[in-house]
Amino acid sequence: MITVSGVTVKFGQRTVLSTVDSTVGEGEWVALVGRNGCGKSTLLRVVAGLHKPDSGAIHIANKALETLSRREIARRVATLPQAMPAVPGMTVRQLVRQGRYAVRGPLGMLRTGDDDQVRSALAATGVESYADTAVDHLSGGERQRVRLALALAQDAPVLLLDEPTTYLDVRHQLEVLELIAGLQRERGLTVVSVLHDLQQAARYADRIVALHKGIVHTDAPAGEAVDAGLLAEVFGVQGRVWHDTTTGRPACAYDAVL
Repeated sequence: MITVSGVTVKFGQRTVLSTVDSTVGEGEWVALVGRNGCGKSTLLRVVAGLHKPDSGAIHIANKALETLSRREIARRVATLPQAMPAVPGMTVRQLVRQGRYAVRGPLGMLRTGDDDQVRSALAATGVESYADTAVDHLSGGERQRVRLALALAQDAPVLLLDEPTTYLDVRHQLEVLELIAGLQRERGLTVVSVLHDLQQAARYADRIVALHKGIVHTDAPAGEAVDAGLLAEVFGVQGRVWHDTTTGRPACAYDAVL
């Protein structure tokens, strides 16, 4: 579904990504992990078509990203950024309707009423009961569900998530990740997410891509990617890794900074 070929990104004299290669299969969830500044969010923005790389190419379903218009990209890729500007007084329903712009166009957006995808997105994320409530009156967990509904309303096969659990407490983090996992299974979504919590990445993703100093250090199934070497070399910590007997996925504990 997604092919990243030789992507390099520079900010001034600093190389943030260096000839990065990777692929994401249809229906797969890939988690991008690594220390702050390693290029995770930059790579996600490149895949979303929000930042043009200095070299290299992105293909979505065999279409070169650089040949597509913004509306064509939006039909293929939905992006959930780390933060969205607040619009005072805008209701949940009004915000989620904005996800239909790529399909309906500027004139179509003038029509009132929800289409099937808006109703489906509201239902799938469990926000129907407060659809006519102003977004700025919601809790952090509720807002994150609404933002996810906005992305789902695009009805795109690829979902890009930049730290979807930021600012949420542990309960709401798990609620959001379980919701994404359920939507991935039910809709066959291809998901690429930036996650800071390595254990969450190992639990929910199918594959982990660990970036270190702008290059791909590890690209492996989630059950195999996390080990003591990854903790030391990518995250700079000494730790222990074992497999959880319930989930069969890796779990880890951090003992010291290296």
